[in-house]
Amino acid sequence: MNDFPLLNGLAARLARPGRFTLAEARVPQSLLGGSTPAFAEIDRDGSVLVDIMIEGSRIAAVTPSSSGRNDDAISLDGRHVWPLLVDVHAHLDKGHTMGRAPESGGTHPGARAATTADRLAHWNKHDLLRRMEFALSTADAHGVAAIRTHLDSHDGQAEITWNAFAQMKERWKDRITLQAAGLVPLDAYREEYGTRLADIIAGHGGLLGGVTRASGGTHGSGLDDIDALLDRMFVLAGERGLDIDLHVDEAAQADALPHVARATIRHGYEGRVTCGHCCSLALLSDDVLRDRIALIADAGISIITLPTVNMYLQDREPGRTPRWRGVTPVKELRAAGITVATAGDNCRDPFFAYGDHDMLDTWRQSVRILHLDHPYGDAAALAAPGPARIMGIEAGIIGVGRPADLMILEAWSIDQVIARPHADRLILRRGVFANRTLPSYSLLGGQITQ
Repeated sequence: MNDFPLLNGLAARLARPGRFTLAEARVPQSLLGGSTPAFAEIDRDGSVLVDIMIEGSRIAAVTPSSSGRNDDAISLDGRHVWPLLVDVHAHLDKGHTMGRAPESGGTHPGARAATTADRLAHWNKHDLLRRMEFALSTADAHGVAAIRTHLDSHDGQAEITWNAFAQMKERWKDRITLQAAGLVPLDAYREEYGTRLADIIAGHGGLLGGVTRASGGTHGSGLDDIDALLDRMFVLAGERGLDIDLHVDEAAQADALPHVARATIRHGYEGRVTCGHCCSLALLSDDVLRDRIALIADAGISIITLPTVNMYLQDREPGRTPRWRGVTPVKELRAAGITVATAGDNCRDPFFAYGDHDMLDTWRQSVRILHLDHPYGDAAALAAPGPARIMGIEAGIIGVGRPADLMILEAWSIDQVIARPHADRLILRRGVFANRTLPSYSLLGGQITQ
């Protein structure tokens, strides 16, 4: 049983939809969707004190906190209340293979080789369903509202993986909104298989995607015909009405992003393309970066930063402390009006040995890594309204008419939100108490090798 101080007496009260008010709730302004109630008290972190009225599964009102209390009020005494968070870049098909996959050495080439070996040896439907179920159960327990996952979609694997994902999407539809994007090296679209893959993805309502490097490439794109390949992918997407989500410029030497931006404009796809990683932007001079960001803004591309995994893989050499710690230049991108989100990326697989599908933890780490503090400003938007906007879903905002999907934290300031892991968070889904026990690793049995 959770020992959260408010939990005793609340679980039974919130066990079914009803009418009640969460009084004196502290909410970052950026999580109110631009609708901060007039005369609300704003603290030094930019959070406001509000009363949140819930009727059934929806938020009925958000008003400035008052001293008057109704019989249905539950006083939170200024504790933070956040919407459930959104993970807009994950890899549910790769996850939880640590100990089973070959040793990767913690490098990007090693991770690709180890994942390929594990995929060829193990990724049947049963294996995928078991690991995806574990991942989603974990995300559910942490209060994740939605996930967009990238699915390895190599010839011979795509049908198996997309069918398993479809089963999970249906099973979890009442708790976690799921989307998926195909993931292959960009040159896969050069062959006939690219057309077949686009049809598979369209049949599942997914997004066309990939990584902007050649098959087997290690640095940069390795693609002399990157523009022609992007044109091919955009045509396939346009014919099927699919949006696009790409892995771009994760390596320091890569520079594919301007090619993607120009292809986006060339094909009239402004506002329909998302690019993850984009780490090499951090190495550009100020003048070049300014021009690059202007091009991204013109293309309406959304950017996802993945700092925990990028810092795990970058510049790893035996016996040597890493020097290159580059991450996406989030502050500069956001200042230009570009939608930016942070996300969890890989979880306990050859690309990242750690993680627990906990977007609150991902956000806490992102604030520290990206220096999104002093002041915090609207940093909280990176984990809720920002990724929800990218996914095009109703999530990540506390507002009238929105689902009552909330987490209550034992914290009265944002530095307290960041300081602790909040295993004691109280979760509401559709206005109902929804704390769940994290799944045991024993459910992944048989993955440890000698």
